[in-house]
Order: sequence, then C-alpha cells, then structure tokens
Amino acid sequence: MKIKSVRARVFEWKGKTVPPQGNFCSNAMDLVYSKTESMSTFRFHSWTVVEIETDDGIIGLGNVALAPAIAKAIIDQYLTPLVLGQDPWDYEYLWQRMYRATHAWGRKGVTMAAISAIDLAIWDILGKSVNKPVFKLLGGRTKEKIPCYYSKLYRTNLDEMQAEAQKYKDQGFTAFKMRFGYGPAHLQKGVTENLKSVEAVREVIGYDNDLMLECYMGWNLEYAKRMLPKLEKFEPRWLEEPVIADDIDGYAELNQLTSIPISGGEHEFSLYGFKQLLDKKAVSVVQYDTNRVGGITAAHKINALCEAYSVPVIPHAGQMHNYHLTMSTLASPMSEYFPMFDVEVGNELFYYIFDGEPVAENGFIQLDDNKPGLGLTMKTEFLDQFNIIE
Repeated sequence: MKIKSVRARVFEWKGKTVPPQGNFCSNAMDLVYSKTESMSTFRFHSWTVVEIETDDGIIGLGNVALAPAIAKAIIDQYLTPLVLGQDPWDYEYLWQRMYRATHAWGRKGVTMAAISAIDLAIWDILGKSVNKPVFKLLGGRTKEKIPCYYSKLYRTNLDEMQAEAQKYKDQGFTAFKMRFGYGPAHLQKGVTENLKSVEAVREVIGYDNDLMLECYMGWNLEYAKRMLPKLEKFEPRWLEEPVIADDIDGYAELNQLTSIPISGGEHEFSLYGFKQLLDKKAVSVVQYDTNRVGGITAAHKINALCEAYSVPVIPHAGQMHNYHLTMSTLASPMSEYFPMFDVEVGNELFYYIFDGEPVAENGFIQLDDNKPGLGLTMKTEFLDQFNIIE
C-alpha cells in the first residue's frame, strides 16, 4: 500500500454566525488596545480538510483548524512531496521526515498543525486498512465509555449561563467548564464580575459536580495571583491557561502557589514542549489537541510521557482524533465535549464538516468497536454553506 495523492481543501464558512458579544471570553488580546472586540482575533470560521488516498483506494481524513489557508500551503508545497509514494504503515518515519524537513521554520504553531492533519489522515488509513478503529491500534479500550464535561459556558448574561448549566445538568452531565469574561484591563470591576459568574454557576451545579474555569490566556501573573485566593472557596477542578503560553515560569509559579490545579497545553505543539512543562511542574493537567501537536503519532508519545509524570491528559476540544487517544490510555480520565451549535467561535465547524462524532448521553460518549479508522465521513448537507478552496 502506497500513498497515491494528498488533497487539502479549505472550507470557508459563509453561513449564519452568532454575532460577537462583549466580555464573551477573556483572551490574550485583552491587554492590547483595540477598537474591535478582542475575541475577534481568536475566531476561526474556516477549516482545512486533508484527504489522503492510497493506491488501493483507501481514503484517510485529516483536519487542521489553525490558520487554514497557511496550513494548506504548507501541506501542498512542503509536506505532500515527503509522503507521496510512501507506505502509510511507516508512520513514524513519515512523521520524522515532515518534522525534521520543516524544522528550520516549523516546530510550533501552524506547521505542526499541518503535520497533524497529514498524520491523522494516515492513521485513518491504517485503521481502515485492517478494519479496526484507531483506538484499537493504540492499545484498545481502557474504559467502558468516556466521561466528558460540558464545555460551552462562555460568559454571557448570568441568568443565561445558569439556564445553560441547568439544561446540561438535567441531561446527566456532572462536570462543567465556564469562561471568565474579564481580566487585568477591567480592573476591580472585572474581578467582581468574574467572581459573580463563578458563584452563579456553582449555585446551579452545586458542589457534587466538577467545575472547571478557563482564562484563555487572558490574565497575567500578577492578576492571577490576586484572583486565585478568591477562587479557592469555589473548589474548581482546575484553572485553565491563566497566562500566555510562553510564560512557562508563570505557570510554574501559579501551580505551586495554590490548591487549584493549573492546566494548559492547548497552545503547546511538541513533545519537547510538554516535557519542559512537566519538568518545571508548570501544569497539573495537560490539554494538548491532537490536530495541533503533530497528530496521533506525537500525541501517543505525549500520553506516555504524562503517564510517567502522573499528570492527567484531558485533550482540548472534543472531536474524534482526541477521543481515540482518550479511550486508549489510562493517562486520560475524561474528555471535553461541545454539543453541535450555531457557528460562534469556530470549533463548531467540525460538526458541520464531518459526520460520525458521538453525541453524549448522560455525560458519557461511546466509541464504536466496528467503525474503522477515525470513524468520520464528510457531511454533505451543509456544503452549500461553505466556500471551498481547492
């Protein structure tokens, strides 16, 4: 079996979107003066889909959400020549070719995301070629089903947040993640608003359920040190990305300072980067995304590393490429979960492009032992809502 072709297409959403709201989610742009809503720079309303076909007709699907047009250019110009004509079962060899050939200008960010898309498609091929789901190739089922936490509690009107939390509590979820809407630029009023939002959600879900708190890089070290003592009484399971991804020493200081576990890794891109985070005891929860860190080949190694450090892995976002890894390792106790929703930030596009994503029942998701590969197919019902760039 040889790789015959690689096709990368950008799917640009042209359908209805939810308009931006102020203080929707704190983020790294909050401290930078701008006349536009700060979260706008983190909205991504396009996605790159990669289809790799073998000479015996198997098609593997991969995807990349970071800077899709740039990722497509990297795939077309640099990565495709490295994998064409190769045996997909040589996945480690192919991964190393892509990683090392782009090392002078890659290593992090969109280049690793582009490598991830190729790697995901290769693993999809491998599963399909032996009629097994990917998690079986990674070691098999370590859980009867995967516990998941509801993760769409962005900062809106407090009554709306409470109603949303109640709705999904009634559906059987026992863990919830909410976003802060305020950071250092909002001064003491923002501190008060942040505390109000946590209190409002706790009021609904109680203390028998887990509550996770996300800053999305919107705070800095000084502000986080002010906030943490005020948050401890709410008993959060973790505080996510309190500072920008490059401030590893800041993460480490916070993680030693508080009883609240500090989580991160959504914006880390390599095995070496995660080793640095673990060596410095910078995070108590690792949150890579498989379609950013180099695909399944790399993520499987990160899982093993985290297991050796006894640090749990709970990947960023839901999505099948993450679920297969979570199912196949004891290092991952649970998964993040988003329901299908109107297009807002951009994560939602995954569910408009791909079919096969499991729907949570009673706070759990299940993977099918009889669905080969990643278990995804291309959706057709929303194609007219996309501008597709070949």
